[in-house]
Amino acid sequence: MMTSSLFMIASLIKPYREIARRKTSALESWASFFAPTDEAFAKLPAGTVESLLKPANKQKLTSILTYHVVAGNVKAADVVKLSSAKTLNGQSVTIKTVAGKVLINGATVVKADIAATNGTIHVIDIVLMPK
Repeated sequence: MMTSSLFMIASLIKPYREIARRKTSALESWASFFAPTDEAFAKLPAGTVESLLKPANKQKLTSILTYHVVAGNVKAADVVKLSSAKTLNGQSVTIKTVAGKVLINGATVVKADIAATNGTIHVIDIVLMPK
């Protein structure tokens, strides 16, 4: 399946909104989100998502979620012109175009430019992990 899991995204939306509200005004302005597919979540070790949703792991979840978000409404045509982009996490992701495919830290963008009310979603095949 090439779409992001609605269950996974739904489970992360509430923490993301809370984090983004405190960290920046990202929900009131444009943002671009690199959304992992179902298969990307399935590649994580068993129990990872459930563990991240525990209150004790709030800081780690915050770091991972904000590592998937870039301020601004960044479309595919803009992404291919970049070599990196700073995430809301504060760290940058590396962007490369190889054989016509866009890679974000090695994750392939499998679907680009999905319109959202406050920005753009790009579906990727790997869950990005900050350093």
